[in-house]
Amino acid sequence: MTFIVKQRTSCSATNHGGGKMLYQIYCTGEILKNVQLEKLYDDDKYFVDMKLKEHPDKVLETFMNMTSQTQNGRLTKEQLQQFVNSSFQEPGQEFETWIPTDWSENPTFLGKISDAKLKVWARELHELWKSLGRKIKEDVKIHSELYSQLYVPYPLVVPGGRFREYYYWDSYWIVNGLLLSEMYSTAKGMIENFLYHVERFGLIPNGGRIYYERRSQPPFLTLMMESYMNTKQDVEFLRKNIHLLEKEYEFWMKNRSVSVTVSESQYTLNQYAVKVDGPRPESYSDDVELAETVPEEQRQSLLMEIKSAAESGWDFSSRWFIDSSGVNRGTLMDTKTSHIIPVDLNAILCRVERVLASFHRILGNSDRAEYFQKALQNRTTAVNTVLWNNAQGIWFDYNLITNQSNAAFYASNIFPLWAKCYSDTDEFVEDKVAEYLQWSKALSYKNGIPTSLSESGQQWDYPNAWPPLQHVIIEGLDKSKSQKAKEIAVNLAQKWVRVNWEAYVKHKAMFEKYDVNEDGKPGGGGEYEVQLGFGWTNGVALQLLDQYGNQLTSGTAIRVPWIWTLISIPVLVYCL
Repeated sequence: MTFIVKQRTSCSATNHGGGKMLYQIYCTGEILKNVQLEKLYDDDKYFVDMKLKEHPDKVLETFMNMTSQTQNGRLTKEQLQQFVNSSFQEPGQEFETWIPTDWSENPTFLGKISDAKLKVWARELHELWKSLGRKIKEDVKIHSELYSQLYVPYPLVVPGGRFREYYYWDSYWIVNGLLLSEMYSTAKGMIENFLYHVERFGLIPNGGRIYYERRSQPPFLTLMMESYMNTKQDVEFLRKNIHLLEKEYEFWMKNRSVSVTVSESQYTLNQYAVKVDGPRPESYSDDVELAETVPEEQRQSLLMEIKSAAESGWDFSSRWFIDSSGVNRGTLMDTKTSHIIPVDLNAILCRVERVLASFHRILGNSDRAEYFQKALQNRTTAVNTVLWNNAQGIWFDYNLITNQSNAAFYASNIFPLWAKCYSDTDEFVEDKVAEYLQWSKALSYKNGIPTSLSESGQQWDYPNAWPPLQHVIIEGLDKSKSQKAKEIAVNLAQKWVRVNWEAYVKHKAMFEKYDVNEDGKPGGGGEYEVQLGFGWTNGVALQLLDQYGNQLTSGTAIRVPWIWTLISIPVLVYCL
């Protein structure tokens, strides 16, 4: 391969005992390059999660000594494997055994579930929190130079599978599930871990590794705090940490904002834009191979766009593809995430602004409450001027190259309904969104809402359905004033719970994503095999069982009002 890796890093060398030398191992440099391009492991993430046996300067010295003794300055694959075996330990060394002390047998929500089979299943999901619980060893704090793991002080719940550490936006649904399971101190501890990172880094990293430090994920911290406050009303905890919620918000406003002019008026919205080049350490060989498909002068730009897509959580999707003509189409090599204003990010920040205004009212901070109320008003205007399409009755991503909407269906289009990022006086918005879901054919699938209708081979596209997207759509529909929307919500909840349950019966596992077409089939596509565990899937299932437990069944019959036949006959025929 002729790809040249610039010696920039995905990490910040100011926060760890190992300093720059640690990053020359896990984030950039010859060791990382050689190990990943030789494909010593099936999954690139495996290597960058391994623990060092010695201080990084010793490991680097060993590597340089070994290479200096070769004729061409390169180790064979066998020599490289020998070096790794002698200098690194297997992943997982950073954790100690931990069983949540706040787990109990019979949380209240179980009593809301009428179907006997679903109740047994819900109890098993509740049990899964124990297997997904982790506590980071104190040694990670004392000897941070030996680990890629970011230290946090409190135990946490991880997604599962290859995702051994926390992931930011996954944790919102995990926290919500923990609160339903009455694991209040575990949920609070996870929030405190994120606050710890905001104080330390000024942002919450994508995940709990040093190679994620300079990119984030959808900003759900304030909404985690909202969930916790709704359950525990812990005003002193809020008062102590409100400045950190604001600090994270300011990260997005200072580093991820963009201005757009529509009809001679200027609006400020937010985007995903990671200004860090080089391959992702955890997907190094994939990134190098992708970069080889474009001219050399475009490679570093493409890799920054790939990282920006990873920051979105949608890694990867046709949403981010813009071809050479500027149109939203193409393949992974056409990824241009930072040239798109995404509906979902701005909806999330809309809700964050509303919640921050509410928090400040609780705390008696009238000036700050007014500040965030004004920010909410400005964003609502911007979202509904730039992103709303009145003819189709939905919000669309905005292409900054063509200054036009991307009118394709994506599940993210519905996020402003969930965030209530529209005027309270517009009584028709909610019905329009329900109608959009119907005529777009998004409701015609057996197992929930597809992520998109584009079969690109990427995991955040058709035919995959993802738990957080199902929950956002269902919650948005359910909380609207539209009776039609509420009925769709119940039907979607039944579909989603059923496919989760059927897959669990078949595989005895919960998956990160599911196929919208085949019963009990996990999703596919993307860079890695479908993962099981699975934190946010469990959290979403528990929330739906809590909310609709007296209506949902483990069979195919769906208990919905007769009016449903007027709006979705094909779905009803299937369900009956």
